[in-house]
Amino acid sequence: MKIGCETAAVCMVLDNMSAADSREVEMPAEALGRRVSCEGERGTVRYVGEVPPTAGPWLGVEWDNSERGKHDGSHEGIKYFTCRHPTGGSFVRPKKASFGVDFMSAVRDLYQFNLQEVFGPQTTIASKTVEVSGFTKNRADSLGVVSLRHREVSSPGPGDQIRTFMPDVRSLDLCGNLLSSWENVAEITENIEHLRELLLSHNRLSLISDPVSLSHAFSSLNVLSLAGCQLTWTQVLQCAPMWPRLEELYLAENDITELSRPLDVVQDLRVLDLSSNPLVQDSILSLAYLPRLENLNLSTTELSGLQFDDVPPGGKTGMFTTLKVLILNHNNIAQWSAVNELAKLQSLVELSFRHNKQLTNDLTPQTANQLIIAKLPQLAVLNKSRVLPDDRRGAELDYIKTFGLEWLASGGNRDPAENRPSATFTCTHPRYLPLIQKYGAAEEGELKKQTPFALKNQLISVTIVCPEEAERLPVVKKLPDSMTVQKVKGLLSRMLKVPGAAITLTYTGPKMNGSEVDLDNDLKPLQFYSIENGDSLLVRRT
Repeated sequence: MKIGCETAAVCMVLDNMSAADSREVEMPAEALGRRVSCEGERGTVRYVGEVPPTAGPWLGVEWDNSERGKHDGSHEGIKYFTCRHPTGGSFVRPKKASFGVDFMSAVRDLYQFNLQEVFGPQTTIASKTVEVSGFTKNRADSLGVVSLRHREVSSPGPGDQIRTFMPDVRSLDLCGNLLSSWENVAEITENIEHLRELLLSHNRLSLISDPVSLSHAFSSLNVLSLAGCQLTWTQVLQCAPMWPRLEELYLAENDITELSRPLDVVQDLRVLDLSSNPLVQDSILSLAYLPRLENLNLSTTELSGLQFDDVPPGGKTGMFTTLKVLILNHNNIAQWSAVNELAKLQSLVELSFRHNKQLTNDLTPQTANQLIIAKLPQLAVLNKSRVLPDDRRGAELDYIKTFGLEWLASGGNRDPAENRPSATFTCTHPRYLPLIQKYGAAEEGELKKQTPFALKNQLISVTIVCPEEAERLPVVKKLPDSMTVQKVKGLLSRMLKVPGAAITLTYTGPKMNGSEVDLDNDLKPLQFYSIENGDSLLVRRT
């Protein structure tokens, strides 16, 4: 039931609290703007006061989870507060809301008794084993990592106690708490001298007009996580002077859309995570001149590609000159020209490119990966798998064969003096000429006729021959060229009723003048060996 629907039911509508309940509760002196939790949900107090016709104080709360709310801050036609979402607000009695605990109370509650009285002289905290022999009632010398995730921390508590109790903390996790301002956070961190990593995801922190005034509280900070904090990019840059030594910044699931160039802030940034934000694509280049940026996560950002117009196809851009790792999973990249653009990045060695289905829809995963490897000459890791020398050689040779007919039709020629492919071809395939300079042009018989990449068109017809068993007749089979040698052996094992481990495979073809090629790597697909329609698989027992 929503606020204002029926006056007779107003007490039930206002979260079922009576006026008598409210008079029994003491609210904080400054409740407005404070963070609260109620029945497992967190929110921000946007209104404190009466809501006629009921008596006694109410809290108007904007919930982090809009499904928890009932209205937009209005009741019976009167607007008491404003919400981001039309059903993001509700009224609750103060007794029903928790305003949280101070930092030191949460630390003692979580660690002191557990360590001293339950786990004995050694325990594991946040995946790190610590000795507890030095742990006393007032000091935690061995705690390098402190996790207070979802502990309803809302204020710092006595600063001298923080400083005395945990002098050696390097990493602090305060995700999902009730902190309401950067001043609150600074009052904690300024007392942790060696803090390097701070996790503040899923908090709602009000901004400060003079962020430089708090920079002393984050002077050693290298790693900061602010995922799910409802921040815009403008707000991030407004806060950035607080973090003079920041190297890693995690901003997933915020309200970041249009980016602008960071000026005089976060210039030491090496890692930036902008995943799960609806980014304005053209604004991404605003990050191109961060002088030390090595790792950029743009997954799930609705990206259709990056364009570096400062150099032609095949050149190296002056943007993102230090970028080594790029993550582009779950985007809308639909053109292979977008992959050509990535080849312009000077330092790119690792790419994650999963689930760009508009681009790879009609390709087997192996074929898509081969094309990416062939187009990106410096790539060492693709989708978390290392690109081995054999992988690269196979991908590049297959690329030459696959687009060879198109190359010839555009004006290409095996005679270097006559080799003049069109500008359209070289723009579409900027890697082709460097590859034939590396390996030589493919023979005409090796060139593949261009067909759609659907799986049904990737079947190849091969003749299975057992040269040592004259009584066994050859058998013609159609196999996907993405099928690995190991799976082919499994198929042959069932056909021939011999163990797969006892089978060795070679192949030959009409163009090979009787020579055979060993299929010596069980994990490689048939396409890696350039097996074509009409070739023969020769099966022998070891």
